[in-house]
Amino acid sequence: MTITLDLPKRLERKLSSEAARLGIPVEQYALRLLGGQRTSKAPPTTGAELVEYWRREGVIGSRPDITDSSSYARRIRHRAERRAGS
Repeated sequence: MTITLDLPKRLERKLSSEAARLGIPVEQYALRLLGGQRTSKAPPTTGAELVEYWRREGVIGSRPDITDSSSYARRIRHRAERRAGS
């Protein structure tokens, strides 16, 4: 089915920028958003279910720029510990 939408410019930019951030075509991102709205599954209750949910939603692997997650976490923690006013 093909549906044509006339989106406000602000929403179009937001949709495009989020798709670009995820590294996927805007059409695929729109389908993800629309598909996610009609799921009525219960929230994940185990660690394995949570990881599978994150995979399905594109959270896992969404930051290909982070090649060493432990090192990245240490840098973030180091910066947070040295923030002004902490």
